[in-house]
Amino acid sequence: MREITLLLLLFSTIFVYGQNVQGKWRTIDHESGKAKSVVEIYERNGKIYGKIIEVLNRENPEELICDGCPEDWKNKSILGLEIIRNLEKDDDGWYADDAIIDPERKKVYDCRLWREGDILKVRGYLGWLYSTQEWERVSD
Repeated sequence: MREITLLLLLFSTIFVYGQNVQGKWRTIDHESGKAKSVVEIYERNGKIYGKIIEVLNRENPEELICDGCPEDWKNKSILGLEIIRNLEKDDDGWYADDAIIDPERKKVYDCRLWREGDILKVRGYLGWLYSTQEWERVSD
């Protein structure tokens, strides 16, 4: 009986750890396969948010602006830009409508996040269409 209890405790710990999306994640361009930025995912008031804390492979990243973006993000610096907002926990991870922006495409999408090991799955939805990116955990 003790072994079953320990086994259940182990599996529940693995499940909870597997769903923790907070931390620093390296974004990967799905077209080129190259790292683009580092996004810090954090919790605020029970919801999940994410902001760009580092721009990779670009000169003068502090000068990059989200020009032409929708109003909430318009003309804000890319560095420090909160690109993920208001995600709430559900059975399949974290989700919210109109919750993630792609600053390059200047579009806002519905978003779902979930974790598989050291990979964060980031899915953006536009209606029934979606695209999923895999972000890599950054060691502290």
